[in-house]
Amino acid sequence: MFDTFIYYLKIILQGLPNTLTLGILGILSAGLLAIILSCLLSLNSYALTKAIRTYIILFTGSPLLVQLFLIYYGPSQFSDTLSKVPALYKLISSPWFCAYLALTLNSAAYTTQIFYGALKSLPLGQWQACEALGMDKKQTLKVILPYALKRALSTYSNEIVFVVKGTALASMIPVMDIMGYSNQLNSDYYDFSIFIVAGLVYLLINGLLSTIMRIIEKKNLTFEN
Repeated sequence: MFDTFIYYLKIILQGLPNTLTLGILGILSAGLLAIILSCLLSLNSYALTKAIRTYIILFTGSPLLVQLFLIYYGPSQFSDTLSKVPALYKLISSPWFCAYLALTLNSAAYTTQIFYGALKSLPLGQWQACEALGMDKKQTLKVILPYALKRALSTYSNEIVFVVKGTALASMIPVMDIMGYSNQLNSDYYDFSIFIVAGLVYLLINGLLSTIMRIIEKKNLTFEN
């Protein structure tokens, strides 16, 4: 039994690099995009606000798996046109890139809500203090945004875990990540314990991430204690 567990683990861990790169790059890209969108929402531009709100509704209101399929299979409907631009066609034909793009866009929609909510929850006095110093909206955001992001860490840590768990769907298009190798093993052995091993690997990754986020949160919010 133990030898079987080790065998399954060795095979499944071959997908760890893809899972980690998808998760880490997806988190970083989504976080950066969410900061930009949160700042744009704070500028109260009607056209920008409508466009961003529409994007958020689309990506938070539909399943990640559907988004993944649309991004991966959708462009193939226009393969004749896209093939005229080889670099672009190669990029959008890559399962890994499509999974990364879907994770980024999906997570950015949720993260924008978190970051913008943190900005809106700041005391009005902070905005007024910056205004009294003669700062415009953009200058004010440079001052209060870091504080808002620190306040959002507790909620944002949950989104980070969701992104890592979401990488498991990448095997559907297919990307050979942890779940990709798990599915491959299951097709050979039809053993449910394969997914127990995969679940333990995900549990370990998310446990480490949660611990790291708690340490970062505690360190960045010590000034409030």
